[in-house]
Amino acid sequence: MSCAQIERRMELVRVVSHNTHKKMVSCLQGHIGAEAEKRHKKLPLTALSQAMTEGGSQLGEDSLIGKMMEVCGDAENRLASELMQHELQIEKDVLDPLSQLAEVEIPNILKQRKQLAKLVLDYDSARARWLQATKSIISGTNTQALTAKADLLKEEVDEAMNKVELCKDQLAADMYSFFSKEGDYPWGGCLASCLYLLCCHVLYCSYPEAQADYHRKSLTVLESVLPTIQAQQDSWTEKPAFGTGLDEHLKRSGREIALPIEACVMMLLETGMKEEGLFRIAAGASKLKKLKAALDCSTSQLEEFYSDPHAVAGALKSYLRELPEPLMTFQLYDEWIQASSVSDPDKRLQALWVVCDKLPKNNKNNLRYLVKFLAKLAQESELNKMTPSNISIVLGPNLLWAKTEGSLAEMAAATSVHVVAIVEPIIQHADWFFPEGRSWVSSIAAYFQSDLIYLLCKSHTSTRCFWWIREYPKDLCTQFLFFKVIKDGCCAIIAPWKKTVQQNHEKPEITITFIPMLDVCKVLRQLRICLGLHRQVS
Repeated sequence: MSCAQIERRMELVRVVSHNTHKKMVSCLQGHIGAEAEKRHKKLPLTALSQAMTEGGSQLGEDSLIGKMMEVCGDAENRLASELMQHELQIEKDVLDPLSQLAEVEIPNILKQRKQLAKLVLDYDSARARWLQATKSIISGTNTQALTAKADLLKEEVDEAMNKVELCKDQLAADMYSFFSKEGDYPWGGCLASCLYLLCCHVLYCSYPEAQADYHRKSLTVLESVLPTIQAQQDSWTEKPAFGTGLDEHLKRSGREIALPIEACVMMLLETGMKEEGLFRIAAGASKLKKLKAALDCSTSQLEEFYSDPHAVAGALKSYLRELPEPLMTFQLYDEWIQASSVSDPDKRLQALWVVCDKLPKNNKNNLRYLVKFLAKLAQESELNKMTPSNISIVLGPNLLWAKTEGSLAEMAAATSVHVVAIVEPIIQHADWFFPEGRSWVSSIAAYFQSDLIYLLCKSHTSTRCFWWIREYPKDLCTQFLFFKVIKDGCCAIIAPWKKTVQQNHEKPEITITFIPMLDVCKVLRQLRICLGLHRQVS
């Protein structure tokens, strides 16, 4: 979803939240914002309780009606207390968040749009002054003074541009964060609260039996509605991946490899394999925050990050570090440490393999995917300076740490030596540890969910190991299933999944044709002819 679409969604959410808050306040019987005691006194049920109690006292204990009035008055008073507590909870858990959302959070984000527009105007003004100064140098006589003035104006232009970019990144990050966390707002509570209020309108002079029957029926309605509301909220897929447990994220997204891991690996394979100090050199905080927010809301608009592999590597490290449980698990921590302490190298490798084989399926799949990539990265160590040892030093503490209290830095320091001894041999012997299954070449189409046909190629002589083409129109396909492991020196053409094939809800067969790299150009020409495309495919 683009920033413009998210901005329209935010405005709509603001209006809906404001209207819902307004109508919901009118449903409350107490005065919003009042203290508990004052709220209790103002409730209609409290007035009814007082009237019944006073009537019972006037009639006296000799009257059956008087006794019933006192009993009913006490019951109504308890109902009023329950209603007061419920409305206080609704105000805290539902009304306040809705008000905060409609009156504070969304307006603050939208204000940044105005601030960005102002910064753009400042940039345009500074640039116009600079252009005018450069023209004056040509026609003026005092060239040295004019040149100095132009240089000062150029610095103003650069500063204005930096402010525009920072504001733009912050706005995009806030919008993506809002979109990814939209499912966390208590929409389910709103409907449940209204239903509960409906069940609390007690009829005047109702007997306790009638009131009990009324509340039982109301409870039946609530119990039938609340699971549906909760299920809808739980099934919301656009939730943050960062800080979410691996199993929960994979189940919610229907993936085998965690989205941040796969997306970052594919971007690094494209532009970061020869970048010196990858995973070691810190990325810009603004760019890193923006990338993490973009990955959290599952956007496919990641093209701008290809030029900043350090930000991509930083996002991958952050995802691993923010997992509630490390990828190599708390449960196996002691066994990992024990295996790394074996003195004999061959026996140590075998011990590490045994522990690795005990990993849960999801953890093992994602570790295999990551290790295969890290082994590929280490092959370029002459250029990127990232040997298996260096990789394990900077990335290992994000893969395994002890389940103890304390800061991440303290935990990393306590286990860094052991972790290096664990991760380094796994990277060095990646194919021995993980000979089975898919390699780090994974289902990029499952992430991008594009409406375009992809062609994925591999070449040992190319400076860019993997590349794909996005040249085919939307109406040719709707979704892709997966990429199989690509054979060395070959390319694979993935046939589109037509809508007509999906009618019987069965997975269609995907035709994968392997062709030597020398014939790639011929394949592209033939594919372009078959699809009726007239523009050049590069």
